[in-house]
Amino acid sequence: MGPRPRKLQLLRWIPRGIVKSRGSARDAAIYLTFDDGPHPEHTPRVLDLLARHGARGSFFVIGDKVRANPDLARRIAAEGHLLGNHSNTHPEFRALDLAQQLRELELADQALAAVGGGSEPLVRTPRGVLPPRLVLELARRGRPIVYWSYDTMDYRRGPPAEVIDRLRREPPQPGDILLMHDDGPAVIGILEAMLPEWTARGLLLRALPAYGEAA
Repeated sequence: MGPRPRKLQLLRWIPRGIVKSRGSARDAAIYLTFDDGPHPEHTPRVLDLLARHGARGSFFVIGDKVRANPDLARRIAAEGHLLGNHSNTHPEFRALDLAQQLRELELADQALAAVGGGSEPLVRTPRGVLPPRLVLELARRGRPIVYWSYDTMDYRRGPPAEVIDRLRREPPQPGDILLMHDDGPAVIGILEAMLPEWTARGLLLRALPAYGEAA
């Protein structure tokens, strides 16, 4: 299984204002995104590594974890990273009806607003599930869902060396949105190895533009 999600073949036909799976390729930028935090042990180490290399990222956080770690969420925003909505409790969205899905996002919006995450942060649904009715409802509200174009698979069991090897064999390209996770230790070793290599290639490591900002 390669790093390119099979859904990309479908998503390429959906306007980027509805589901965003790639960022701007201008200036050789790639976009690191981190799901499922903030985590009190791993997220600070991710932030330290990003700061060391002058990199910015996008953190799709869980509302309940933001309430448990508000100062850490504020640090993410204060250091120039984007805070995005990854639901309130990270449930299986396929098991919820539309009203329940929207309530999950609403509660996470409230948690993010309390720590400086804005009133309408970008949305990434748990596990990248794209329920059609939710996609249409968010499109009606003018809120795009963020997907990804490169899955690092850092969530799989196995040593970080396997992910690092894959990133070197099939390197991300300008405009790619990379899926990573800051709720476990694997991402630390991956970033320690790859951040210097990406910057040496001349890649810019940017946060996604917030809702309403130009790409």
